[in-house]
Amino acid sequence: MPVYEYRCDKCDRDVTLTLSIREHEKGEIKCPKCGGESLRPLLSAFMSQTSKKS
Repeated sequence: MPVYEYRCDKCDRDVTLTLSIREHEKGEIKCPKCGGESLRPLLSAFMSQTSKKS
């Protein structure tokens, strides 16, 4: 599952959430620290793992 990073405007903390794509698209996420619903997405690095063909 993808990992998303957000900034909570209520408690002013960065939070990392592991969400399914469906959960992320619904947008009904809350800060796990304070329960605030005002989360702004942060830019983060992207990583992809591929298999190596022999």
